[in-house]
Amino acid sequence: MHNDTDFTRRNVLIVGGSSGIGNGIAHGFRDRGANVHVWGTRAQASDYQADEGSDLAGLGYSCVDVSDPDAIEAAPHPFETLDVLVQCQGTVIYRRGEFEREGWEKVVAVNLNSLMHCARKFKSNLAAARGAMIIVSSISGLKANIGNPAYAASKAGAISLTKTLGQAWAGDGIRVNGLAPGLVDTKLTKVTTQNAQRRQDAIARIPAGRLGVPADMAGAAIFLASPLAAYVNGHTLVVDGGLSL
Repeated sequence: MHNDTDFTRRNVLIVGGSSGIGNGIAHGFRDRGANVHVWGTRAQASDYQADEGSDLAGLGYSCVDVSDPDAIEAAPHPFETLDVLVQCQGTVIYRRGEFEREGWEKVVAVNLNSLMHCARKFKSNLAAARGAMIIVSSISGLKANIGNPAYAASKAGAISLTKTLGQAWAGDGIRVNGLAPGLVDTKLTKVTTQNAQRRQDAIARIPAGRLGVPADMAGAAIFLASPLAAYVNGHTLVVDGGLSL
């Protein structure tokens, strides 16, 4: 029987795949046969610990600072061909740091500007493979985010970029879609998930009755990258357990 979610011999790059949601997506593809390479921020793969939500076993790794467009430009291509590019890089600054110039610029550089720089870098590879690109945004891009203006604005920008590249690049054979996760238990959300009261309050607002886990995001990413989503273009799929309802 033909399996539309078999990625055997497919090459997949996950930007921001060293931990959290990106790492969950990386293993989702690897478990389905793909050759998977991830970009992260630390010097080498061994600098990541499992207790941070990092498992780099079986994955290729490169250190690339995506806040720097020149670093993206200079980064070696992990494969000769590329079937799927998942852009899962993201950062957030708490304690109202995003209201300051430095915090604003850092978050927008990673969460928005780097998406376009990575997309440009790999466009020709994806076109040659008639491949797929997935941009991971957030439900914060659909509403206000208390205390995090750069995070919310950059994620809204990511959703708009997904639509615009989906339209612009469809003729080149590239499908561009996105995921908007809700509250997923990762190191980026520890401010909520590791505070018992905040965690309880958060879960109470989620109709599914639980926090998301990276594997939930992997399932959605695999669908969007697969032939099952052959006619889906420029769309951002909300994966939040109903939180944004």
